[in-house]
Amino acid sequence: MPCSIPAGFRNRLRAGSGNSPHFKMRIDPALRKQLDVESAEQGISLANWFKNLAREALKNKGIEPKG
Repeated sequence: MPCSIPAGFRNRLRAGSGNSPHFKMRIDPALRKQLDVESAEQGISLANWFKNLAREALKNKGIEPKG
């Protein structure tokens, strides 16, 4: 019997090797709250939301994102 994966859930699974270094940043609490709401509406973690945003920005500049 095939398994049904809810929309957005796949992005929460580890896709790579898990060896990527951590990236720390400070975010104003009010902005963090807005970002948490937006990423939750898309069904992805905030970290994946940022990665998607960064990939989109690179593509808009004509740069093919790696990784």
